[in-house]
Amino acid sequence: MYISQLSLTSFRSYAQADVHLVPGINVLVGPNGVGKTNIVESIGYLANLASHRVSNDAPLLNFGADRALIRGTLHRGNQQTQLEVEITSGKINRARINRANPVRAREILGMVRTVLFAPEDLALIKGDPSNRRRFLDELLVALRPVEAGTKNDYERIVKQRNALLKSIRGKSKLTASQENTLQAWDLQLAACGARLIRGRLNVLSLLRPYMQAAYADLADGAKEASAVYRSSLEGEAEDASLPARDLESLDQEEIQDLLLSAIEANRSRELERGISLFGPHRDDLVLTLGAAPAKGYASHGETWSFALSLRLAAYRVFGDDDPRPGSGPILILDDVFAELDATRRNRLAHIVAGAEQVLVTAAVVEDVPEALKGHFFQVSPGQVVDA
Repeated sequence: MYISQLSLTSFRSYAQADVHLVPGINVLVGPNGVGKTNIVESIGYLANLASHRVSNDAPLLNFGADRALIRGTLHRGNQQTQLEVEITSGKINRARINRANPVRAREILGMVRTVLFAPEDLALIKGDPSNRRRFLDELLVALRPVEAGTKNDYERIVKQRNALLKSIRGKSKLTASQENTLQAWDLQLAACGARLIRGRLNVLSLLRPYMQAAYADLADGAKEASAVYRSSLEGEAEDASLPARDLESLDQEEIQDLLLSAIEANRSRELERGISLFGPHRDDLVLTLGAAPAKGYASHGETWSFALSLRLAAYRVFGDDDPRPGSGPILILDDVFAELDATRRNRLAHIVAGAEQVLVTAAVVEDVPEALKGHFFQVSPGQVVDA
């Protein structure tokens, strides 16, 4: 797939920008801070309804604007679709498909697929667990957009349950009403949480072989990369007497039963602390190189290779999910080549060069490998022009 026309209104640094992208390789060149990343960020937003740089939408609006528009013409196989997302401050975002009536923005999830490589990817290896949870969840939703509802429902349940636990924190005895309300939230958390965990595990099983192969290719196979899902059921459930279980071998109902058992067995601990101790919001994806954890032990080069291998694995998973010609994801490489040594730079370039559309940002042309020198755009403050 590819985007042919991209129009931005009041998005980030652009009051108005119209960019005519081409299939194949598009290279945006300009000094740091002029808005190159804003262009590729907008395409990522069409795919995920989220930015890879900020956790909320407020910074995406041009200063002083109350809304921003992203419009793109998507080509997927023989189908052409006009997409529009309206980002509105303090309101629910809306979308249009082929200029029809507005719908909730989440209706376009899954239509655009992107795989983004960016300096922020180092947080996948070095950062806290929320970065790795987000990586799995974004890929899960991109593959199965219906799971966006599962994720949103789960976040709402945890928020409501935590509010209840906080309100009754430290009480020696609960009223019948409080006990019944808490049990109702227990059931919802276990059911929705099990669905989200099972979805993450399915995604991980698809990613793992491609991740291992990509790392071996990027790093000459010096160490084996591995990834294991670590549940909050391991380590937190001190009072639950739960046997060690391989969650990947369990179905959704079995995971739900384990979650509910842990919650019930640790009721006093949750009441004492006033938070939900069990569920996918406390899980992690543990990454290792050889026998050592990647976090804290991997060198800078190994960290980059691991992060790149996760993104390359996502690219392969998308290809397996929809192998039809013209359906592969758009690849975005945002200012990554300046961070890589020559060997990794060239290997990555040759791996991704065959994608239907690749967008590359770079401060100077010299940072772009020969394999990725395609159609060039010059970016200056508020302006993007063919070079």
